[in-house]
Amino acid sequence: MPSDLSPRLAAVVEALPLRPGSRVLEIGCGPGAAARAIARRLRTGHVLGIDRSAAAIDQARAAAADLLAAGRLRFRRIAAEDFVLEDGDQAFDVVLAVRVGALDGRHPEAGARVLRRLGAATTPAARLFVDGGTPLRELPIPRP
Repeated sequence: MPSDLSPRLAAVVEALPLRPGSRVLEIGCGPGAAARAIARRLRTGHVLGIDRSAAAIDQARAAAADLLAAGRLRFRRIAAEDFVLEDGDQAFDVVLAVRVGALDGRHPEAGARVLRRLGAATTPAARLFVDGGTPLRELPIPRP
């Protein structure tokens, strides 16, 4: 696992059920350390990291030039409760959210909006993981 990850975040990335070709959405990606590690672990597939902070997205892009150029990783500034697929996007198979208030119970109304958005942006078999387990906890994704 890359050395730029804390042991806790490395355990989270390692616990994800990734398969070759997985499409992964990281909500609240911050400076992109986990998204980069996921993209490197996948080797194929695609990772999209989203965050509401422009500064975080700028940092994430600056640290991931190789993966961005290879088309394996992308970052987008957007709040999770406003997230929709863009033209040309494919649905996601795995969703990760670490320390995201809308999904860890701190902001339940926002969480309900995020879950509705995820239902429309993920495959029928997609799985959503948040921190708070050992090391992850899985939440159901409601379907429209």
